[in-house]
Amino acid sequence: MVNSLDFSKRLQTILDYYGLSATSFSEKMAVNRSTISHLLSGRNKPSLEFVMKILSNFPEVELYWLLNGKGTFPLNLKSSKVETEIQPSEKTDNNIVASINLDKNTSDSEIDKIVIFYKDGTFKAYKN
Repeated sequence: MVNSLDFSKRLQTILDYYGLSATSFSEKMAVNRSTISHLLSGRNKPSLEFVMKILSNFPEVELYWLLNGKGTFPLNLKSSKVETEIQPSEKTDNNIVASINLDKNTSDSEIDKIVIFYKDGTFKAYKN
């Protein structure tokens, strides 16, 4: 169970890290300013929807750290097993052909599938 006062401290840490006021944070999260005020004071507990919005808007925030203080913040995103570098190589009508450079570091993982999402909501999956 999430401790409201501890959560409020971690929420304040996020605001401080990104240099956001409670008002600007509420605007970025698309929630009422009073919601942020109640969370920061420890009056209310966060909803699942609110937690998911934080995770989607702030990739350096790790779920377990946010909910119970275990883990690290900010999350080191460069520690992932596979890093990618995407360079557009040519542009056709509405498509961009890109070359992807994968740095596998020490991982023995192999790519199973690549999925490309288009702005119109469609996607194409490529499987080896």
